[in-house]
Amino acid sequence: MSGGVSVDWSLDGKVAIVTGAAPGGIGETYARTLAAAGAAVVCADIREDGAAKVAAGLEAEGHRAIGVGVDITDPDSVESMTGTAASAFGGVDVLVNNAALMATVHPGPVLECDYGHWKHVMDVNLNGAYLCSRSVVPYMRERGGGRIVNQTSGGAYPPSTLYGITKLALVGLTTTLARDLGPSRITANAIAPGMVESDAGKGLVPEGSAFREMISQVAAMQPFAEPEELAGTLLLLTTPAGNWITGQVIHVDGGWILRP
Repeated sequence: MSGGVSVDWSLDGKVAIVTGAAPGGIGETYARTLAAAGAAVVCADIREDGAAKVAAGLEAEGHRAIGVGVDITDPDSVESMTGTAASAFGGVDVLVNNAALMATVHPGPVLECDYGHWKHVMDVNLNGAYLCSRSVVPYMRERGGGRIVNQTSGGAYPPSTLYGITKLALVGLTTTLARDLGPSRITANAIAPGMVESDAGKGLVPEGSAFREMISQVAAMQPFAEPEELAGTLLLLTTPAGNWITGQVIHVDGGWILRP
């Protein structure tokens, strides 16, 4: 057979927002991945100085990027972020809902969790993704379609913590958005990482911890990965290569989800 199949992995001319994009996290890697594929990237984080630092690094490498401070639990702040993206680059094509609380989440039985803390974690991990998605959809429709990628977790299968509960709820939001937005050519998918050696991951599961050893025993492969291991999946879900994928959760976890 001569010739081959042409697969488009380019984001040239596209505009992407990545929340939780301050240094040291998966969001920084996501921002760098999308920029390298050709997208103009809005690095958004509640730590505005951190978002600006990542954006400045991308600009120094010749990419188009800006840093924006955002509180994803505040509708007005989210609308400001999206408006800034559209004003700077002409619209929005990709949203990566990466921002979340992880290492600070209550580790014990959920019924012993302070209700104020419960509400705050739900606001950040679930409601924040909802508000950001709601905000970008009108801009995506104007451009004939778009991509929403939510960051869930292997810890949602099954959920045994408040963090896992929020991430399983995010799966439900993902599938609902996929059905609602499909007619507008907007896809919604989720990435479910295993343990990633980000700052938050190291804080939650430090070297020598019993949980780290347990995961090592049950995963099919080395379960602890660098954030870069997620980059290929992100590109699949945001570039034309993944045009026909929606409503899916892709586990990138070294086979942790195969655990008994």
